[in-house]
Amino acid sequence: MEAFLVSTGLVALAEIGDKTQLLAFLLAARFRKPIPICLGILIATLANHAFAGALGSWITGLLSPQVLRWGLGLGFLGMAVWTLIPDKIDDDLEGNSRLKLGVLGTTVLAFFLAEMGDKTQIATVALAARFNDFFAVVAGTTLGMMIANVPAVLLGDRIAHKIPLRLVHGVAALIFALLGLATLGGLGERFGL
Repeated sequence: MEAFLVSTGLVALAEIGDKTQLLAFLLAARFRKPIPICLGILIATLANHAFAGALGSWITGLLSPQVLRWGLGLGFLGMAVWTLIPDKIDDDLEGNSRLKLGVLGTTVLAFFLAEMGDKTQIATVALAARFNDFFAVVAGTTLGMMIANVPAVLLGDRIAHKIPLRLVHGVAALIFALLGLATLGGLGERFGL
């Protein structure tokens, strides 16, 4: 249960102001069809995060516990810093809507590509390795993505300017940093995690 809750909360916070959330705003403004956009976000996130979770689970079996602990701890600290750097939509992602895939297809393709190498995908790899619970992590990170992006699609510009991005990014960075320090300090092992 802890893997699910930590994954959900961390990704929901990290996603606010992220390029994929900005993409959700863009798609909502361009197409004005929230249901296929939300469904596309779900499909793309499930595919992307299932791959990332599988990679994280696989890494767990390859590395010694000490190497894994140091790699994950430093990775979480790196994600804390990365979270503080604002995202913007890449020009090539904006151009994907010109394809003749329809709203659902465009959303799936754009979100899948935008998530490749993004901090929430890397966080999914790290969380799956940290908790060694593929299903709980993928379900949690997917729910976190939906918590952050569905309101962006449904409410769009009405809420975009009211979210204190610096505060949200600061809280997410703090959680990543605490996870990193706890992992480096071996706190998870001491408590049976």
